[in-house]
Amino acid sequence: MLLNGRGYYLISILIIFVSIIIFLWSFEHRKPKTREIVVLAVMTSLAVVGRVMFFMTPQIKPSAAIIIITGIMLGKEAGFLCGATTAFVSDFFFGQGPWTPWQMIAFGIIGFVAAVFFSGKKQKLADRKIILCGFGFLMTFVVYGLIMDTATVFMYTDHPTTTVFMATYASGVAFNAIHGGATALFLWLLSGALMTKLKRIKIKYGMYNKAS
Repeated sequence: MLLNGRGYYLISILIIFVSIIIFLWSFEHRKPKTREIVVLAVMTSLAVVGRVMFFMTPQIKPSAAIIIITGIMLGKEAGFLCGATTAFVSDFFFGQGPWTPWQMIAFGIIGFVAAVFFSGKKQKLADRKIILCGFGFLMTFVVYGLIMDTATVFMYTDHPTTTVFMATYASGVAFNAIHGGATALFLWLLSGALMTKLKRIKIKYGMYNKAS
């Protein structure tokens, strides 16, 4: 009675928080250098500022693109933390709420998967903008869109059904497609300069060698 039949919502939030804590612990456990933390903080700041600057265009923001670049260049933990922190910090501007942990895990997964997909020798694929932009579109459209549409059902429906889920996913297709297209566009515009800078920094200061 305390949860009014919405125990599934509490459980989902707890799972999200546990996942975020695990990644934070993993990043701290490998004892990152101060310079690595600074670079991660700068990339996260760019993602936050990008999300806030484009507040008038809800689905057109460079944040996901910057998070993807961070994951590719700095590794799995950095990609996840950049995504999760971006959502958390920027929501101080947009408004904190039950949607915040869902955004944190959604952006975090995008950064994590980008690092895994373009790991090792496959990182060279990121230099091919068609592949990178296609990846960015799919991650934003499918992963971020699916997670946030699911969150919408959990947050605003007392008794979610398959019909409600399907209707929510269908109504979100256009918004998710715009978000995915914007991510692809910003990857096309930003990836060259940002990845070149990060490569130079990594080589010069010997950072994130294991991540790359």
